[in-house]
Amino acid sequence: MRLTSTNFQFPGQKGFYKGKVRDVYNINDELLLMVATDRISAFDVVLPAGIPYKGQVLNQLASRFLDATSDIVPNWKIACPDPMVTAGIKCDPLKVEMVIRGYLTGHAWREYKQGKRTLCGNKLPEGMVENQAFPHPIITPTTKADQGHDQDISREEILNNNIVSGEDYAKLETYTLKLFERGTDLAKKQGLILVDTKYEFGKKDGKIYLIDEIHTPDSSRYFYTDEYATRLKNHQPQKQLSKEFVREWLIKEGFTGQTGQKIPPMEPQRIQMITQRYIELFEKLTGEKFQKTDTSSIEQRIHENCLYFIQNKS
Repeated sequence: MRLTSTNFQFPGQKGFYKGKVRDVYNINDELLLMVATDRISAFDVVLPAGIPYKGQVLNQLASRFLDATSDIVPNWKIACPDPMVTAGIKCDPLKVEMVIRGYLTGHAWREYKQGKRTLCGNKLPEGMVENQAFPHPIITPTTKADQGHDQDISREEILNNNIVSGEDYAKLETYTLKLFERGTDLAKKQGLILVDTKYEFGKKDGKIYLIDEIHTPDSSRYFYTDEYATRLKNHQPQKQLSKEFVREWLIKEGFTGQTGQKIPPMEPQRIQMITQRYIELFEKLTGEKFQKTDTSSIEQRIHENCLYFIQNKS
């Protein structure tokens, strides 16, 4: 059984938000219940079939990494009442995503290849090749567009447009660099390189919190350490630990999220393969065996666990 949608009614529920992957319940404007469903998205499009255990993988990874970085910055997490749910503090999101890149890959490489040598206010060295490490990590923020994709933005533009105050933005940069350093250290222990990632922050009573997910394969890109140098030297694609394999399959089938394109069929064997890849991601990132939960009645289980949490959280 796969969980692709929810429609819970909890005591004190004041709102509901459906994201591409997560369903978020607002309880009394104080608590958020974030359900990591089994939906999967690529190119800003939700694919038609859910992926068994994907929600559990993402939720448990995010929870683990929130705990592993809580000494750097306060985060929104209070508890995980269910393997697919995180409960936490309701914050007002800051309208900037803090993207940090240690390597010239993905969007940064595409910009560089077109001749661009400044990215979000960062000057990029000449003569770099794809997947090469930057001299030091660079922060390339994005801000949410009213419609469509997130937009690159520089620190100067953020401050000049009062999107975030100067005092708050300085804290965001400090937190972002420290979180990336911690994530890099944790990845190294597992034989991985944290290539790039993004962090989201919010405020509650004037205090900044890290919110949403952190260091998951949906929000981050990893390379394998043992093959990195050889592949870079030979100009070969890097072996990645992310959901890039889903995008690669879609591209091969002629789908990149453009209007009029048809999503390729998701056959049972394709779904099973994606499930297995997500479980492999979990085990490689944690060094632990993934423990599958009972999926025979997911909705009932989540409802009962969250209801118990709400009633007993005080």
